[in-house]
Amino acid sequence: MSGSNVVSKAKLGRRQLLKLGAVSAGAGLLVNTLSPAAARGGSDDSGGGGGGGSGSGSGSGSGGGGGGGDSRTGSPFTTPFVEVLPVYQPKQPVAALNPPAQETPGPAECGRPPHQRWAEFPAKKVYELHVKEALHSFHRELPTQPIWGYDGILPGPTFMAHYHEPIIVRIFNELPQNHIGFGSPEITTHLHNLHDGSESDGFTGDYYSPRKFGPTMTGPGNYKDHLYSNCLAGYDAFHATQGDHREALGTLWYHDHRLDFTAPNVYKGLAGFYLLFDELDSGDEKDPNPNALRLPSGVGVYDIPLIFHDKLFDAKGMLTFDSFNSDGILGDKFCVNGKVQPLFEVERRKYRFRLLDGGPSRFYEFYLSYKGADQPFTYISNDGNLLPAPLTMSKVRLGVAERADIIIDFSKYPIGSQLFLVNKLEQTNGRGPTGKILTPGTQILRFDVKSNPKVPDVSQVPATLRALPDIPSAADIKKLFTRVWEFDRSNGGWTVNGQLFDVLTASATPKRGTEEVWVLRGKGDWTHPIHIHFEEGRILSRNGVPPPPHERGRKDVYPISPGEELRLYIRFRDYTGKYMMHCHNLIHEDHAMMIRWDILP
Repeated sequence: MSGSNVVSKAKLGRRQLLKLGAVSAGAGLLVNTLSPAAARGGSDDSGGGGGGGSGSGSGSGSGGGGGGGDSRTGSPFTTPFVEVLPVYQPKQPVAALNPPAQETPGPAECGRPPHQRWAEFPAKKVYELHVKEALHSFHRELPTQPIWGYDGILPGPTFMAHYHEPIIVRIFNELPQNHIGFGSPEITTHLHNLHDGSESDGFTGDYYSPRKFGPTMTGPGNYKDHLYSNCLAGYDAFHATQGDHREALGTLWYHDHRLDFTAPNVYKGLAGFYLLFDELDSGDEKDPNPNALRLPSGVGVYDIPLIFHDKLFDAKGMLTFDSFNSDGILGDKFCVNGKVQPLFEVERRKYRFRLLDGGPSRFYEFYLSYKGADQPFTYISNDGNLLPAPLTMSKVRLGVAERADIIIDFSKYPIGSQLFLVNKLEQTNGRGPTGKILTPGTQILRFDVKSNPKVPDVSQVPATLRALPDIPSAADIKKLFTRVWEFDRSNGGWTVNGQLFDVLTASATPKRGTEEVWVLRGKGDWTHPIHIHFEEGRILSRNGVPPPPHERGRKDVYPISPGEELRLYIRFRDYTGKYMMHCHNLIHEDHAMMIRWDILP
């Protein structure tokens, strides 16, 4: 048995090893030289944009040193809004895989379970994704430095997929196996929140490398094939229509989920977007289909995914990560699609922006600012799920892993205008936001209105988006089986119902085809963004009252503040196997705030 499996079987994670003082370079526990801010486990009070300080300035937009800081108090200074926002065209499939994908593990593939429903979902396209170390520039005034990336880029490639079009993604692990620094070179890739077989979900114990494998795998391997069926939830109940079209998602993302090392691996670069389209949200603003919404379209053109990460750099400008911090890590540099405080040139027309809080621990409350005044925008989707109708809003709050799709109409602004996406939410440590809204906040992304549209803008935002699936009546809800989950801290560890995570034991075993009520309770004085894999839920109540309008759709991340209680309606359909629920503050997740739950036949 490999050394990694001895540790896993003994249920010794990083948290336990740190208590024992067992620090291993091979396990990726060595810490880069820490700045004073990093050593405190958060952003520096004088330069942590949105972190409660006034910031050292730099014209970055005040409120907190998104571009400020120095070698004594945090990251080196960087000039804001000189880097151009990276936007990707969709990743292209390959002609064939060699060897071909198969139901059971192939030659040199890691020891995974067989693919469920293999014959029902034959792949129409196949892709290769190579996880490797490569050089990356966060900012021209910081050193080019090694990161870990899908295909060696940060963020990883953007997938553009379609419902009813299954694909295979072969994910190769080409990371350096004897690296020095934070992170662990074994990987498991979670596609958040695809309705798919558990063997392709990226379960935390399903990690692999050419040398090692996780406790829920049977052998190492160079790669793993993920069958993404791209089927709609309710496939079995709505077989004639290949699932319930009201269950379609749009904005998903993929990231590493390696047991005990999710935070450092994602922080090091392992995250990317996966966008799904169907007849309604077709990705074509000129779609002649009368059912199509014709939202602003063209991935990488007028449909722009944005992933937000906060980072901390040492005095030499190298990325740092405090592997001994179990509370939550805050950076004082704000990256969008891998660049510190970038700019994005836009035309005078409508754009769709897909906002994602990529963590590891920071919450955001975004405002759109023009000449110092907050501007309205159109909110269309929460956690990748289109709402029944668009909302006009002036702010959007995101916990880690939450998503929001918004429409900004730049035709309202003259050529030469500059607008800013501003974070005004104060957060000073891993406990979560303080609740204070900062004025003016930290400018994170600048939009430069450069020209009139190259072609007429025919996109639209219709008054009706996607209908919600039916749920039981209040009387029937009361008859459902109810599970209570309490998220707390005990003896320095993060717990669910008083227990640390056990990768080999299921804390719940619902049967396929059933439905339940899950109650999430926040204990202590910490805020936790709770993610439930695989199934979308519906918030029935937050502290006994209906949720706000933007939370009344389908969700998969549920922020709970201290003392809060959420009641959720959730179903278990179409697949069986092991899934997870956990806090998506990645530091809490890595320190055992997870449960395994299994769907039984």
